[in-house]
Order: sequence, then structure tokens, then C-alpha cells
Amino acid sequence: MVPAFAAPNQLPALGDTTSDDFGVGTERRLGDQIMREIRRDPDFSDDAVLLEYLNSIFLPLVAAARQRGEIGPDLEQRFAWEAFLVRDRSVNAFALPGGYIGIHLGLMAITATRDELASVLAHELSHVTQRHIARSITNSRRQSLLGAAAMILGVIAASRSNSTDGANAVIAGGQAAAIQGQLNFSRDMEREADRIGFGVMTGAGFAPGGMAAMFEKLAQSNRLNDSGGFPYLRSHPLTTERIGEARARLGTAAAVAPASVLEHTAAQARARVLMDPRNDALRRWQSRDADGAGPSVADKLSAAYESALASTLLRDWARADASIDKALALVRGSPRSDARAERAVALLVVQSMLARGDAARADEALKPYATEPTRPVTLLNARVALARGGEEARLRRGAEDLQTWVSGHSQDAEAWQLLAQLWGKLGQPLRAVRAEAEARLALGDLVGAVDRLRAGQRLARSGGAVDFIEASVIDARLRDIEAQRRQFAAEERSPGG
Repeated sequence: MVPAFAAPNQLPALGDTTSDDFGVGTERRLGDQIMREIRRDPDFSDDAVLLEYLNSIFLPLVAAARQRGEIGPDLEQRFAWEAFLVRDRSVNAFALPGGYIGIHLGLMAITATRDELASVLAHELSHVTQRHIARSITNSRRQSLLGAAAMILGVIAASRSNSTDGANAVIAGGQAAAIQGQLNFSRDMEREADRIGFGVMTGAGFAPGGMAAMFEKLAQSNRLNDSGGFPYLRSHPLTTERIGEARARLGTAAAVAPASVLEHTAAQARARVLMDPRNDALRRWQSRDADGAGPSVADKLSAAYESALASTLLRDWARADASIDKALALVRGSPRSDARAERAVALLVVQSMLARGDAARADEALKPYATEPTRPVTLLNARVALARGGEEARLRRGAEDLQTWVSGHSQDAEAWQLLAQLWGKLGQPLRAVRAEAEARLALGDLVGAVDRLRAGQRLARSGGAVDFIEASVIDARLRDIEAQRRQFAAEERSPGG
């Protein structure tokens, strides 16, 4: 799923009729419809470690945009402001209606610093805040939301195909071709997104050189590789003028204190391995450590992390342990080491130990971080509790932590799935069934959610000890989801969305 619309921007001088023709609520509903499909795509990546790192960059950018006045109260309350990952080797990023921004693992994999990644996110975020997406599809307002969502998904699918015939098949028809044209933003919009994005990224504390460095890297990489691996440059053409403007802005921004690159190095290495799960690709990354890395600490850490993760996925435990030891020695022993980089390697150790069924060593590696209320640690704590078996106190603590997490992150399907397993182990079948239903709902599977909730109702009526509070919650959630299904059906039938 990718980039055809990854770049919007506000042009106040042109006048703003978007609010009348394509309101904020309509845009959000359209984005939600598209995301329901994307979350079901096998290439949607829900890797907790990479998503946490992505959000550590994205959320400060959102805060900076808000502080600069780019995000008004209406957008603040109605848009999702969510970044997500796509498991794809191509270099791409894109914005969707309603505040969703997608990043390909291939793009993350080529960034050398957090500032380069921040420059792409800031550019895409500026497209969203300036509502360029809504402007670009206003002319097709007569279509239903379902039709618009289907067309946009078709353009995304086409942008991921190197085959012209395949792309034409996906976007066949005059309406689809028109939408594709509307989602290719104008040069004015691209320049505006560059300008506003630069202000947002520097306002968030990222180094101003990140944007120019990223532009130059993309341009150079594209010259060396014309096989279609850089779809970002098809939807975001890099002109010499844009690159020159990015360089010129460096003189207007305040300097930023240098930051360690090692945490970004670990994230970059993880993205490289996860973007292509085929065994032959994993073996190439596994050999990186043995082949020898570059002279810098970052180069050596990248090679060790890539080899450790690839070896874990290949279940080659001896190679994984050797590379893990190298990575830990690097982050602990180098003058440039930092706590965040050491944590990144420690979480990889937990993942590797769980994969081989060694719950005790996983628990030991996680112990320094076990009280963090973060998503990766909360999920790993739950997995360790399940792996350790019958320790009721540990299972209950894991369930309570997850219950707290999902109360604020109701769209976290993986958390709900783990919670269902924990409640099942704790002899709470109604809570387990309800968690399964919420997991289905988070993935956009309303039919599946309804099915699980009805199973919960049958279970509650079957006799025996019944949790009447949980049974009432199941009844209420079933009514809510049935109402959602009716609303979606009405929106799909409506010619105006």
C-alpha cells in the first residue's frame, strides 16, 4: 500500500472551499474506511519496536505542528494523527485522508539518521495539516465514500507494482484514472509541504540538515537504481529547485546539538531485515556480521543487529547468540553508547529468547524495563507471562497491564489478542471472548467481531458461574457494533458519502 497521495499542503491564497465540499468529518470517515482495508493486508506491519521508534519521531512533529498553528481545533479533534508501517522493500511514504501516514520499511531502511526520517514524516504531515488530500479529490465529491476508498486503494496497489499492465488493470476506468491524477500533488503543493515541513521538523528539535540530506540521498539512489524501487520519487518528483531550496533553508535554522545515532541504527537494521522475510534475504542479512562491517560503531552495530534478528527468524540460535553478544558489547562499551540503543538490543534479546522457548532468559533480559508502560514492553511482558505457564500472579499482572493499555488504545489488535489468551489462561472465558471480538474489530472485521460477541452471549446463557458485568458489556458492545454496521452500510449507499 503506498504513495499516490503522500503529499498535501495548504495554499491559502487559492481560497478554501474544501470545508464545504469535503468536510473534516467526511475526510476522516474516508480515511477510516481505507485503513480498515489496509490493516487486513498481510503487508501491514504491526511491529511494536519499530512503531514505537516511528512514533518517537512522529508525535513530536505533530506537537510542533500544533504549536505552530498548523493543526486547528477541528483537525485536532477529528483526525487520527497516526503513523503506520508497510512491509515493503520499496522506498515510499504516503499520506491518507483523515490524518494517517504510511511509511514503507524500505524507506526507513535507507535513512542514516532520525533527522532524515523526520524530514519525510514532516513533509507528509504537512500535506495532511494543509488538507491537500481533500482538495485533490473535491472534484470527485459525488462519489460515495466506498467508491472513493476503493479508488484510492486501487491507486495505492498500482503504485506498488512495477508492471505497467498490472497497474493499468488495478486502476482501469476513467474515474480511477481521474483520482490518480488528482492525488498526484502539484509542484506548488510539494514546495509548500517542503517549506512547512521544514519549519515543523526544526520546531520539533530535529536537525535542519535532515531534509536536504534525505533529498540528496533519494536523488542519488534513484540515479543508481531505475528498477522501480523508489516509487516515492514518482509521486514526489525531486527537482533541482526543491533540493536547492532545502539547502538554502539550512542558513535560517538554529543549530541542533548532535545526537547519538545508535538507536536509529538499531531501528534501521530492524527495518532492513523485516522488510523482506524470505529465507534467502534473511540469510544475506545473517551473513552481514561474518562478512565484516564498516569501521564505525554504527556500521558494526547495524551488522550485528541484522545478523542477530535474521538468525532468530531462521532459528539459528548459535549465530543469533554470537551476534547478540557483539551488539551488546558495542552499545555498552562504546563511548557513543546510549541507554536507548542498549534497550533496543535488549528487546531483541527478549524476542530471540521467546522464539526459542526460553522464558526464563527472556524474563531476565526484560527485567530492567519490565515496569515501563510502553507498548513493546507491555506486549513482551504478556508473552513472557504466557510462556512461563501456570504462574497465576504473573498472568494476572500481565492481563491487568494489557487491560490498562487497551483502555487508551482500543485499536491495538495484538494487545487484545494477547489479552484474550491471558483471560483464557485465568479461567475468564467471557472476558477472553470479548477480547477476541475487540481484536477482530480493531482489524476492521465487523462480521467477525459480531460473531465472537454472539458466542459470548451464548456462553453467558449456558449456565454456571456468570460474570454478569462482563455479560452486560458484551451485550452493549454488540449493540454498538451492529449500529456501526448500519452506519457504514448507509454511508456506502449514499452518493455524497
